[in-house]
Amino acid sequence: MSKKNKKEIKIGILGGTFDPAHKGHLEISKQAKKKYKLKYIIWAITKKNPLKNKSNTSLDGRIKFAKKIIGVNKFIKIKFYEKKIKSNKTINLINYIKKKNKLLNIYFIMGADNIINFNKWYKWKQISKNCNILVFDRHGYKKKALKTNTLKKLIKNNLEFINFKKVNISSSKLRKI
Repeated sequence: MSKKNKKEIKIGILGGTFDPAHKGHLEISKQAKKKYKLKYIIWAITKKNPLKNKSNTSLDGRIKFAKKIIGVNKFIKIKFYEKKIKSNKTINLINYIKKKNKLLNIYFIMGADNIINFNKWYKWKQISKNCNILVFDRHGYKKKALKTNTLKKLIKNNLEFINFKKVNISSSKLRKI
């Protein structure tokens, strides 16, 4: 088969500590899959977010709970890549996944709270060049997210801010319960 006959495969990546995974993660995954016709979505669970405190829940515990949350939604794949790629940096994950399959068109999924500090991420400009970025509105973050210079710079290219019926829940709120 020639390269011309090979079809691009659209996938999503939702990265994070998933401490804990919740219905909000599931809902934005469903919305992204439907709206962008993604074949599947990877929940790339990280041991520790470089911009946040260490998780009190074990990595194995968070992976097991994420699998429980996704239930019958088999289009979501729970993965831990850090040992394999020897990094917890998003750009390294994207490059690793792209290297394994050149036909992948990656949609990186994040909440509006993450775009606020996106310019602090390792090689954030390169991330925006190597994939599409989908920023889902989160309760209480829209106004601040839309004002960030990072969003203004990237929205012209391959970033889309998505309004959707929000699930008013967050991992940090759940940890306080």
